Amino acid sequence: MSHLISRRDLLRGRRQTRIKRICPPGVTLSDLTACSGCGKCVEQCPTHIIDLVDGLPALNFAKGECTFCGQCEAACPEPVFKSEPTAHFNHVMVIGDECLAFRKVDCQACRDACPTQAIRFRPRLGGPFIPELNETLCTGCGACVSVCPANVIEINERSAEVQYG
Repeated sequence: MSHLISRRDLLRGRRQTRIKRICPPGVTLSDLTACSGCGKCVEQCPTHIIDLVDGLPALNFAKGECTFCGQCEAACPEPVFKSEPTAHFNHVMVIGDECLAFRKVDCQACRDACPTQAIRFRPRLGGPFIPELNETLCTGCGACVSVCPANVIEINERSAEVQYG
């Protein structure tokens, strides 16, 4: 667990929240016991979303998205990437209630950033379209997080039905 705060939250006076460590794809928390903290994964990540937090790699979706390129795994000299590499995480993104669209402001930045088109907007009378996230299509890559002007996209563990279905 780590304390991270965005510039937006700092300027708005929001308090720091304790967040769960997001491991690189194909890595579990237990796999991190083999990590030496060398930082080679940080250097090789093309989207620069890997940070060393307390000496261990953690993804920071506020900086961008994971493209599942595998460069972090290729650069790692330790047996950290034990799990089978996948093209998705075991979490999905969730659009919070403070979304601008729910406040009658037209914004579809998350939809435009989503590489799998997991976020769609459905029409409603008297206001801008409303976001809907398809958990089946969501890879958990975080592309929607850094582009959200309201900073309301969060991470939830994937439900068992979707994860194993």
